[in-house]
Amino acid sequence: MPEFPEVVAIFGPTASGKSDVAELVADRLGTEIVSADALQVYRGLPILTNQPARPTRLVAVRELSHEMSVGEYARLAHVAIDELVDANGAAVVSGGTGLYLRAALVDLGLPPPPAADARRRWEAAYDADPVAAHARLAELDSVAATAVHPNDRRRVVRALELAEMGSSLAPDEDRLWSEEMRRPSLVAGLVVPPERLEERIRLRAEAMVAAGVIDEVRNALAAGISRTAEKALGLRELAELPPGEALEQLVVRTRRYAAYQRKWMRRIPGIVMIEADRPANEVADAILEVARAR
Repeated sequence: MPEFPEVVAIFGPTASGKSDVAELVADRLGTEIVSADALQVYRGLPILTNQPARPTRLVAVRELSHEMSVGEYARLAHVAIDELVDANGAAVVSGGTGLYLRAALVDLGLPPPPAADARRRWEAAYDADPVAAHARLAELDSVAATAVHPNDRRRVVRALELAEMGSSLAPDEDRLWSEEMRRPSLVAGLVVPPERLEERIRLRAEAMVAAGVIDEVRNALAAGISRTAEKALGLRELAELPPGEALEQLVVRTRRYAAYQRKWMRRIPGIVMIEADRPANEVADAILEVARAR
């Protein structure tokens, strides 16, 4: 008899209805949700990052000043998933950050954090002579040097940190996308027709503005945020542009990001595509039907 997966993961582009579907699946499995969203980990931007009202693991767990990494997220996600599986027999993972979803489901073998002084040392070297720093990277890790532009300070510094530890910034995509899952898992991808998704994106952007997202982002920026948190979609536009123009820019950027997420979704091996332009309870039923047939 097929074994029901211990982890049900739900991935899809922005505005595809992941949160509602995940909550229904979690309710029916008697468990909780672990977020796989790179920005929902932060406190202070609940509207902009579309944080769920329902308590969700790894939502609002770090201050905006914190520099979050995939490695740190992976460690937290593995603990949360293991706790839920041990307690309830299953866990639901849901989010739209492809790398975070993958980090939650597999052991990526990520390198340990660098030595305490390494980043300051390499930043000082880069600031003194970016060309020389990139040339040094080419000596230590020619593959990473080819992949990283000399003007990209953050990635050059990170690549040098890793090279010094005997690791590499250059992604091993074959390993990343074919490695066995940590636990028996089903990955469901939510599919919504592009024109319908665009309608949902606009409606959500308008709802964000009506809910006060402009004041939210201005307050966050005034308090100071990390480089990681600053990647929140539409943050600068909402803070700096007139409201009408900011709304349009948010819609455009979100539409582009959704297209990128759809590309990520097609790369996940074994993913089961689920038609999601229908009521959330029907989508949840379809996911659980596939899970039971495993």
